[in-house]
Amino acid sequence: MERREFITLLGGIAAGLPIHPCVAQASRPPHIGFLSGLDQSAAADFLNALRDGLAARGYLEPGTLKMEERFANYKPDRIPSLVQELEQQHVDIIVTHAAATLPVATGLHRVPVVYELSADPASLGLAADLAHPLHNATGISLMSVEMNGKRLELLHEIAPQITRVAVIANPLHSGMQLERADFEAKGKQLGIAVSFFSTQNRAELDPALSRLTLESPQALVAFSDAFIVDNKNYIINFAMSRHLPVISGWAVMAENGALCTYGPRLVESYRRTAYFVDRILKGSTPAELPIERPTVFELVVNLNSAKTLGIAVPSTVLVRADRIIE
Repeated sequence: MERREFITLLGGIAAGLPIHPCVAQASRPPHIGFLSGLDQSAAADFLNALRDGLAARGYLEPGTLKMEERFANYKPDRIPSLVQELEQQHVDIIVTHAAATLPVATGLHRVPVVYELSADPASLGLAADLAHPLHNATGISLMSVEMNGKRLELLHEIAPQITRVAVIANPLHSGMQLERADFEAKGKQLGIAVSFFSTQNRAELDPALSRLTLESPQALVAFSDAFIVDNKNYIINFAMSRHLPVISGWAVMAENGALCTYGPRLVESYRRTAYFVDRILKGSTPAELPIERPTVFELVVNLNSAKTLGIAVPSTVLVRADRIIE
């Protein structure tokens, strides 16, 4: 037993406090719960990335790792009962994905939580700031406010004739107002008029898109969050039918017809969650592990969509692309 763990054990016994589960159950392999708000197929790449990251740190099933997987299948009301199931399995840590993060990370559960989420943790109440996580939870925030301005610069480079842009964004997405301010500032700098259309659910999406057409935009920008991704095909098909290029943050949008995306490589970020799992298993608490932001980004260009739209993507963009869809 490590000296730190031994001291923690003695202190816990002396104070009559719960012993860190990873110390109390050191005789068995670490037991990790994975909880996604999506279904199994949609979450597969992220679960595999977590397993890859854990394997790189020496945690391999079945000998040195046990995984419990739960999927809410797009039904958020199932998440509390799935958390209970994982706790009943005595997992050491719960790793959350997609819509599962907020209800789990703010639930004051005994089990430490590691997350990857698209929003701003401080605005959600998950942290005082990135250096000070709260609620026995820490992980990775995909939100980089300045990335939205960089996407507008990219659109300007691809199609400098565009001077009017519409933005679809979820007002419930924590930090969206920060993203909006940065985007509008960049639009003013580039001489691009920006119109925002907030929509937080499918019932509001159709009216927002109808209002959007009245502004006669030349392109559509979709701020990245789970709602936008869940409705990606509807939004992209709408835009393409009106000859509007779409630009967004996550590669899945380009894979489904957006002109291009620039943002964090989600699978790579999810692989990084294994770092937090490893540290907690070795005795750290979530409060000791600052929330991180992505360090690996990717530019994906969909040339099929570019051809359909009659847009010639400059070679200066293509040579920087991490992936080109043809």
